[in-house]
Amino acid sequence: MKLTVYDTQGKEVGSIDADDSVFGIEPHRAAVRQALLAQLANRRAGTHNTKTRGEVRGSTRKIRRQKGIGASRQGAIRAPHHRHGGISFGPKQRSYKQALPKMVRRLAIRSALSAKAGEGELKVIRGLEMDAPKTKTVAIMLSALEMARSALLVTAQSDRNLLLSARNLPGAKTLPADYLNVADLLSHRGVLMSEEAVRRAEAIWGGERANKRLAPVPEVARG
Repeated sequence: MKLTVYDTQGKEVGSIDADDSVFGIEPHRAAVRQALLAQLANRRAGTHNTKTRGEVRGSTRKIRRQKGIGASRQGAIRAPHHRHGGISFGPKQRSYKQALPKMVRRLAIRSALSAKAGEGELKVIRGLEMDAPKTKTVAIMLSALEMARSALLVTAQSDRNLLLSARNLPGAKTLPADYLNVADLLSHRGVLMSEEAVRRAEAIWGGERANKRLAPVPEVARG
């Protein structure tokens, strides 16, 4: 497929041929959803912890006798309904990690890139490299490309000058092509890639391995 190339002023300066297996496939929604859920789950620390009635401090002696005083029946002070008592069915430390097959992760990234390209939210820019950090330059560029609201700037390699220039802009994030992921692609309205980043993405997710796809998801009839 053809991707239009823009300059930093938002003007069209040409086009490049992009790999259809990376930027032109039919998005696989199930793979994108599963990859997003796995990535968000893997971010969770799982360090939450509550103490049960057997772990809190306090005497195990019965508060008062069972019968004969006209009051409610009570057990130990550690019971959940008492102040400073234990927590019933509270959260415990656990791992939320979800394993995701490599084929599903690769398909999800290609699907997200293809969806962005198909909706016109992916633009290729020439001259994205910067000699020195300059936030104003990046802000003007994003405004000219109509991406000032939310943009993911993707480079072929780590670019410290671009990172320092864009980190103070709300809604902007810089990422090398090797670290593209579904969560960042979906959480930003626009994706801005350099020509070198496009080629790097093709080298990583294109080729023969890109032809292996999951089975299509059947449409469910809604009554």
